[in-house]
Amino acid sequence: MRTTVRTILAALAVLSILMAATAATAGDMARALTEESALTSILKRGSLRVGMDTFVPWAMKDKNGEFIGFEIDVARRLAEDLGVGVEFVPTAWDGIIPALLSGKFDMLIGGMSIRADRAAKVNFSIPYYDTGMAIVAHREVAPSYTKLEDFNHSGVVIVARKGTTAARAAARHMPNATLKLFNKEPQAVQELLNGRAHAFVSMAPLPAQESIKHADKLYLPFSGTFTTEPNGIALRKGDVDTLNFVDSWIRVVRAEGWIQERQHYWFETMDWQDRIQ
Repeated sequence: MRTTVRTILAALAVLSILMAATAATAGDMARALTEESALTSILKRGSLRVGMDTFVPWAMKDKNGEFIGFEIDVARRLAEDLGVGVEFVPTAWDGIIPALLSGKFDMLIGGMSIRADRAAKVNFSIPYYDTGMAIVAHREVAPSYTKLEDFNHSGVVIVARKGTTAARAAARHMPNATLKLFNKEPQAVQELLNGRAHAFVSMAPLPAQESIKHADKLYLPFSGTFTTEPNGIALRKGDVDTLNFVDSWIRVVRAEGWIQERQHYWFETMDWQDRIQ
């Protein structure tokens, strides 16, 4: 009997040691994750490093060379609420996710649409606004087009920015057209203005704003967007603390109406035009 009791106690001791070791390991892992989170680094550093690329009116430079735009406002407000400064890290769009994963910046605030293939590489916050793809056409090259199907023919040339959801949307919705891709939106718009393309596809409201700026050459075949896309802030995978903070922050600023007010200013007015010219 005593041998049996000793055996049971020994087994319980081993089990306790294993449980303690497991708890210690879990605690160490949690501490390590917290210590390594972007949120911890941002607070220690005293600045939020934001990855972005220039997209009018999401991010662009004003007359003084300072970044302005919808996403710039979002990043500045997020940094302000964290009590830190903000540092913008301009990065080419087609390499912006690898740059985030390499630690070049803390998070990506750049009008990035939430997609499953991107979510396989990064964690997305909850959406902080929705947008979609729109199209603007050349008056002489594509006269009197009124619907998306009018552009889905061989011989039609569509221009868009490389690596964007605009390029994917154009390829998906107009597979019979020829798609020409450019590194920057202004290059694609210039191709359209030069009459070497029928239409330009991009995230709204840019096509509508280009049709206003170049009303003698461009027009909107139809109003609104032909896709709906939620946009989120992208973070490195495994960073639960930072993701939780960003999600909570989005809920608060949306409840305040602040995001909606900034959307109205940048997407539904041209009141900011004088700041860049």
